[in-house]
Amino acid sequence: MPAIWDLPDFDSHEAVHVFDDRPTGLRAVIAVHSTYLGPAAGGTRFWHYGDSQAAIIDALRLSRGMSYKNAMAGLSAGGGKAVILANPQRIKGQAMLDAFARAVDSLGGKYITAQDVGMSEADMVSLSKVTAHVAGLPGQGGDPGPYTARGVYLGVKAAAKHAFGTDSLSGVHVAIQGVGSVGGGLARYLAEQGAKLTLADVNAQRATDLAAELGGTSVPADEIMKIDADIFSPCALGAILTEASVNALKVRAVAGGANNQLAKGPEGRILTDRGILYAPDYVINAGGIINVLRHIENADDAEINRRIDAIPERLFAIWSESDSTGQTPAEVADNMAQKLIGR
Repeated sequence: MPAIWDLPDFDSHEAVHVFDDRPTGLRAVIAVHSTYLGPAAGGTRFWHYGDSQAAIIDALRLSRGMSYKNAMAGLSAGGGKAVILANPQRIKGQAMLDAFARAVDSLGGKYITAQDVGMSEADMVSLSKVTAHVAGLPGQGGDPGPYTARGVYLGVKAAAKHAFGTDSLSGVHVAIQGVGSVGGGLARYLAEQGAKLTLADVNAQRATDLAAELGGTSVPADEIMKIDADIFSPCALGAILTEASVNALKVRAVAGGANNQLAKGPEGRILTDRGILYAPDYVINAGGIINVLRHIENADDAEINRRIDAIPERLFAIWSESDSTGQTPAEVADNMAQKLIGR
């Protein structure tokens, strides 16, 4: 395994902390990408990885994405991310959670954690009993999923406006990959506006049930990216936009809530060359972190919603610059974010 700073996804991270607590079985990585704008903020992911390097790479990619996301959302926060390496059964005991909370606490507030894949609101409450550096607790925003879903919905509307010149989503066909808290919430928003929905999830029954409820259709998870639709909305895990999958897309726009959608980066150029509009993931999916970090800036519900409502404006600015310069939306967004974090 190469040294951490030799990995392609190492991006001058300020620190990468690796924790191994044998008594509890905790193995975790906390990556701090930037604290230029404030404490590094980003959720904790509890996931089973094929090997330890995959976990480190995920933490590196996700923490960089959080730096960009928080900067573009105008938050007084840098970017960080934690991953806990789960066993195949994804069992996490109380002792392991306590050990992870101590790991977070040992960084003295340089990293603030929150809920992410595999971690529940109850887990966040548990962590908060050991460390104060936890965001998104009950009464402080709670589950970020519904707020992320609302921001993604506004972003999908913006994508339809830019790609098709329409203010109405009636009849617009959206294929959603992943219908959990974010994708499911997005589907409900879209259904209210008369959009045509095709849904897929690794939990096939969940997609089938939601499609029946909303008047849409469901397909197997491995078929959703082959659907002939207007907009593809990835709302599951990242790195799903590969050269092969992008070339197989039959849509005019990609706008969804998953993090790190571009597998290697160059896929953004392939999308542009194919005439497919792309909504940079860390811009469109910022609603959750905007809500989670309300306690840092003492923001109330009105301010949180105002910031989420600004997501389309940011996307339109990115797409406008992309159209005028020939850069991809991903390149434009990255350049904007890097300037904001002093890089």
